[in-house]
Parts: sequence; C-alpha cells; structure tokens
Amino acid sequence: MTKKYKALVLGATGLVGKALVNQLCNDDRYEIVICLVRAPLQRANYHDPLDKIQAIVIDFDYLQDYQGYFSVDHVYCCLGTTIKQAGSQSAFRRVDFQFVHIAAQLTRAQRATSFVWISSVGANAKSKNFYLRVKGEVENAILSMPQLDNAAAVRPSLLLGQREENRFAENIGIRVASLLSPVMKGPLAKYRPVSAAQVAYQMIKLQVF
Repeated sequence: MTKKYKALVLGATGLVGKALVNQLCNDDRYEIVICLVRAPLQRANYHDPLDKIQAIVIDFDYLQDYQGYFSVDHVYCCLGTTIKQAGSQSAFRRVDFQFVHIAAQLTRAQRATSFVWISSVGANAKSKNFYLRVKGEVENAILSMPQLDNAAAVRPSLLLGQREENRFAENIGIRVASLLSPVMKGPLAKYRPVSAAQVAYQMIKLQVF
C-alpha cells in the first residue's frame, strides 16, 4: 500500500502559501494538509475537493504551545513579512527569524521527516541589507541545527502573483526585473522574477518522500 503523507503549512494565506496548499490538495501523495493560520481561511481561495485541509487558528506569539501539530511528515514554512507591514525592524525579525526558527525547532522536537522554508535570493548573514541579513541569519541557524537532517530553503527573487495588499516598491521592481529578465542569464538567472506556483512546486520537490 502506498504511503500517504501529512503536511503542515505555516503561512497558508500568503502568496506562496496559497499556491502551495492548492498544490498539496492536488497531490495524491498527501491525505491531510494542516494549516496553522492567524484567522479563518477563505475557502474560496483553495481548491480542496477531497477535504484535505484542516485549518487551525492560532496565536503565533505562542507557537510553542501548538507543537503537537508538527507531528507530521513534512513541514512547510511560508511565513514572512516586510518591514513596512511589520512596522519596525524588530517586528520584522520576530516573524522572519523568530517564528521560522521556532517552527524548525518544533519540527525537530516532533521528529517530522523534513522542513522546507522560504528564504530569499541574496540571503547572507553578513549582508549590509537588513532584510537579507535576517534571511541569512535564519538560514545559518536552521541549517546548523543538530538532529534536523532534512532542512532546506528555497531562495526566490521577486515573486509574481496576485497579492491582497499592494506593495508599490516591489511592483516597480518586478516590472523592471521582468523587462530585464531575457538578458538575465548565467549567474544573473537567479534574480529573475518567479511565480508563486513555481516556488511552491520547488518546496514540494525539496521534501523527503
């Protein structure tokens, strides 16, 4: 009998998170997709004909209290914000470092098979750019974590897709990068804008089946 997998998704309401959950619901290997969310899911955003989604509303400030939900096969972390959304660098770091790091720790504690999360192209703990520095720091923290053998990060550039909120500066960047995309070859290829669906697909490919 073919093994059926259980997945846990954090950040299921974001651009990549939505694409990921829909792909998991359409993936015959998965029987359950648990989504830890801040507010109830808008079911219209998800195609779930087999009723795989189990949405659990939680307080991420107390993520440790929900560690039982990490007793799955695969953990997908799509958590992330912007400094503008968060309101300050410390609030940004709380989401993009602290929450993601805790999720990895709970994955290890509950012995899930693998942990995949979204980082960023250019992530570097020594970067002068605060955003890229935080992304690099959390990569270092997770990838050096003992007894978490199957951890992997996807490092997308600018994300293509329909967001609920308007990100003016990011939209400008996407337009410019899209125009330059045909000449972004070789080492520059990683800076091409990428669709949320492509990132979600890559996250699933990185899991250990």
